[in-house]
Amino acid sequence: MRAEKSGTWHIGVIGGSGLAGGIELEDAQEIEVSSPFGEASGPVTTGTLAGHRFTFLARHGAGHRIPPGKINYRANIDVLKRCGVTDILSVSAIGSLREQLAPGDFVAVDQFIDRTKGRERSFFGSGMVAHVSMADPVCPRLAELAAEAAVKAGEAGGRSNSVHRGGCYLAMEGPQFSTRAESRLYRQWGADVIGMTAMPEACLAREAELPYALLAMVTDWDSWCEEAAAVEASSVMEVMHANAAWARETVRVFSELLPARREPNPIDHVLDHAMMTAPSARDPRLLAMLDAVAGRVLG
Repeated sequence: MRAEKSGTWHIGVIGGSGLAGGIELEDAQEIEVSSPFGEASGPVTTGTLAGHRFTFLARHGAGHRIPPGKINYRANIDVLKRCGVTDILSVSAIGSLREQLAPGDFVAVDQFIDRTKGRERSFFGSGMVAHVSMADPVCPRLAELAAEAAVKAGEAGGRSNSVHRGGCYLAMEGPQFSTRAESRLYRQWGADVIGMTAMPEACLAREAELPYALLAMVTDWDSWCEEAAAVEASSVMEVMHANAAWARETVRVFSELLPARREPNPIDHVLDHAMMTAPSARDPRLLAMLDAVAGRVLG
């Protein structure tokens, strides 16, 4: 059995390629980490921030070279687990499906509707079956810390933009943006924001027993709003660049808000009752691949 998580925080941050570069990490170093699930989006950058270990991974790779549907989400989460990460903070761009969520706002997402297709969405499979609960896909402790950090960072920078606690994220396949009919449908379903990368990222984090929070930046109105111009990549990038400093400051404040000691989290043990395959029927090859993700319970 693997050792339990200690009382020390190690935050994995998944975000844009420039996020880590704009944050002054102490003892920063870039490391290539291999995964049995294939090639991750790129090397990790690790260092300390406010006395806590942080490890950054650019979701789309250097220069935003990997489209949402081609990201190796399994390798990314596996690599962070191998680095010793205890919790994951995801930072991404989203479209708004609600009038009250304006471009420039931040949303601490707490629910998901998954409409992606063709992506590898589980570490487990034939030879080692496991089922984890995704009823509450986001860690409330981490999400509250992220939202509070965004508020404080905004206030310090004189930003009037809003930070919203809670919101349902519709994960679409992409890479194209929604049609107006799709955008209106998603509103009827109860989705509040829309993006292309949170799934299966959140599911895989749960399987790896890593508490996960998503702090998302609204960049556009998607396609439902007739009064607004149709979403274009150029306008999305414009809002992202305008809010990049706020996002970096939010991560810095987040590090300062972390309690000195990391108390145990129920998500740390979600695999305790998730394994279904009898020991005699388990695939040794898959078990070897799961050494980081599930080594705590598989031995």
